[in-house]
Amino acid sequence: MVRSIVPYFQNDKGCDCIETNVKEFMCIGANPPFDHPHIFLDMGEERKIICPYCSTLYHYKPDLDA
Repeated sequence: MVRSIVPYFQNDKGCDCIETNVKEFMCIGANPPFDHPHIFLDMGEERKIICPYCSTLYHYKPDLDA
């Protein structure tokens, strides 16, 4: 059985943009009680995506370290 772990991001600092080296992940908003439903985001062929709940912009940068 193959098990994969989906990374997640939270925007506690209220950044306008978060750079990431993955294209599939979950956005959880911020730490509770300021979180939102955990939303799975998939950039597909795009390099940017906006979370529909918290409006955080995620930018794919493949050269970032893990």
